[in-house]
Amino acid sequence: MSKSGRVAGKIALVTGAASGIGKATAQLLAKEGAKVALTDLDGEKVATTAKEIADTENEAIAFALDVTSAAAWESGIEKICQTWNCLDILVNNAGISFAKPVTEMSLTEWRQVIAINLDGVFLGTKSAIPAMRKTGGGSIINLSSASGIKASANASAYCASKAAVRLFSQAIALECAQNNDNIRVNTVVPGAVATPMWKNQAWWADLEAKVGGESQAWESIAATIPLKRFAQPEEVGLAILYLASDESSYVTGAEIVIDGGYLA
Repeated sequence: MSKSGRVAGKIALVTGAASGIGKATAQLLAKEGAKVALTDLDGEKVATTAKEIADTENEAIAFALDVTSAAAWESGIEKICQTWNCLDILVNNAGISFAKPVTEMSLTEWRQVIAINLDGVFLGTKSAIPAMRKTGGGSIINLSSASGIKASANASAYCASKAAVRLFSQAIALECAQNNDNIRVNTVVPGAVATPMWKNQAWWADLEAKVGGESQAWESIAATIPLKRFAQPEEVGLAILYLASDESSYVTGAEIVIDGGYLA
């Protein structure tokens, strides 16, 4: 894809940018002209990605950010405003996947999923809105999941967190419109995306053993999708780019589903 400057001059913050959708989104926003702050718990890894972006003559900074910490969010937003004087785009991408039967799940495990997947979105949104107000508006894109629409057994915490992100985003979109903030809030709803998160699941080793190997495991999941393949992170990034750009200036409180037909 050639650079067309679809977000030229905008300042963007992407959480969970060390890998997967977050990394691909940060790279795409930078390629399209944005100055990008990349954040992740893995500060070293995200710094490497920021350097790769800087090596392509695009502006990027990176720092570690715990999305469950209000103080960390306050510090992060302040750092961006000190560096570039404003914030135009927030991509709340950081999240974890988790699967365990509810009767075996501890309260600590439940709270961890909610803290990262939902509280992180709340804190990011809450922190970004005042910064965006100062410069006349912006765009907030929150990442939900097809599992926030269609439930899965043994994934109650994850499903609950991602479903809540959808309604939270719509409510904040209405708040911002009511306040004439010129801040749009939308949700991207991916289905199965080819990211390292899958192989980190507790059940992945069992699936490989059952179907005969890693490639067969990927194929067995892909077979449940109408398009018979996983999405690439860049494909989700393109939807985020659209919502971040002025091309979507009349879009707020909406969600874009990218699931290969899974929810159809």
